[in-house]
Amino acid sequence: MKSLCLVTVGVLAMTLLIASISLLVAHVFQTVVDLQVKQGTVLKNGTETFEAWEDPPPPVYMQFYFFNVTNPLEVLQGDTPLVEEIGPYTYREYRPRVHVQFLDNGTKVSALNPKTYVFEPQKSVGDPEVDLIRTVNVPAVTAMEWTRSTPLQFATEVLLLLYQESLFTVHTVHELLWGYKDRLLSTIHLLHPEIDPVFGFFNKMNGTDDGEYVFLSGEINYLNFSRIVEWKGKESLSWWTTETCNMINGTDGTSFHPLISKDENIYIFSSDFCRSLYLVYDSSGTVAGIPTYRFVPSAMVFANTTVNPGNAGFCVPPGNCPGTGVLNVSICKQGAPIFLSAPHFYQADQKFVEDIEGMHPKKEYHETFLDINPLTGLVLKAAKRMQINVHIRKLPEFFETGNIRTLIFPVMYINESVLIDEASASKLKHVLLEASVVTGIPFVIMALGIVFGIVFIVLACRSRGIREEGTEVLIDSE
Repeated sequence: MKSLCLVTVGVLAMTLLIASISLLVAHVFQTVVDLQVKQGTVLKNGTETFEAWEDPPPPVYMQFYFFNVTNPLEVLQGDTPLVEEIGPYTYREYRPRVHVQFLDNGTKVSALNPKTYVFEPQKSVGDPEVDLIRTVNVPAVTAMEWTRSTPLQFATEVLLLLYQESLFTVHTVHELLWGYKDRLLSTIHLLHPEIDPVFGFFNKMNGTDDGEYVFLSGEINYLNFSRIVEWKGKESLSWWTTETCNMINGTDGTSFHPLISKDENIYIFSSDFCRSLYLVYDSSGTVAGIPTYRFVPSAMVFANTTVNPGNAGFCVPPGNCPGTGVLNVSICKQGAPIFLSAPHFYQADQKFVEDIEGMHPKKEYHETFLDINPLTGLVLKAAKRMQINVHIRKLPEFFETGNIRTLIFPVMYINESVLIDEASASKLKHVLLEASVVTGIPFVIMALGIVFGIVFIVLACRSRGIREEGTEVLIDSE
């Protein structure tokens, strides 16, 4: 009976160990978890995934920082501009998806994404309706660029003199953001009704959307979860000069497919940038105790054409490339000489930093990043940081430009950030705990195998000891 028990324990220990090793090698339970995550990450009405996508619970904040010009007269004489950063002016951003419709048997979803901004005085440095900023007079610069070497040049010069416009202007933060009626644009509007008489960097962008998006639901392939396939009724852009540059790639940056690896590129389409871009793995970390991968924009995205020849398609007109770290988006901004970059020209050519006194690029403050949980693809923490610049130069046709140097002049930058809320973090931790329990089953089986193995060894040793004692007794009795 003892021998049978011993053999049973030994066989059980060996079976459990072999089974656990087989399960680990075959990734059986990890595959089960992955399958459940894939099946759960689909835009389907009535699911938690859909509800979180339709109206994301984590609060989003938009911070605006302005560069106040302190030596405008000297700049017009050719001196280096001196700017002072003022901010943040913080707004809570509400961005629910509305008019959601399921298309093609649930494989696609269309939606609008209006954004509403509500000022947060406690998180701001001042009152946007009171604080004044001296910056580039964008309407005047744009009008001069539009009309130079055209029959309208003289009329524009007359209007500039009549309205006493100069290269720099002073307005409140609120006016610069949400718009003010510009006298020069109002006059041009009479001749060209398509020109808006109101100017503001975010004019008509509070309480409005940027067009209809069509997303893939992830029903057919989890890798396509929330990927954009159409924007404003089109499958590609038309601003740039190559098919690749005009592609609409990736999601809108608020959600991603599950099971993200360190080796993949994360693609995002941004209407603000008028293009798609991609991010690469940077580091691993945790947010609210949840594991994350940090992705940041690849250095190749805004590299000059010498480093990345593929970026030649973003040089409009062809061959007119501003340099590393700067993107000319005037073609999608009604011809206004707007150039985008990272704040303080972070990772841009050093010449842009040196041209403006007051630029201090720092990775921790000026880099765009996404902290994503690799299992679920959920964004736990993120910051989109973008600087708006204006291309200014001396135009001999207009004395308002003085002897100014050719500059990419910083006007303002944004920091649009999100951090997962406690309720969402708690739910995610529960999901990850369940996943850990399932994937940990092979280790439990292995532990049991080891325990039974130890029991087997102990029993075997005790049995052997008893037999040896019995043999000694027999010898002594003889």
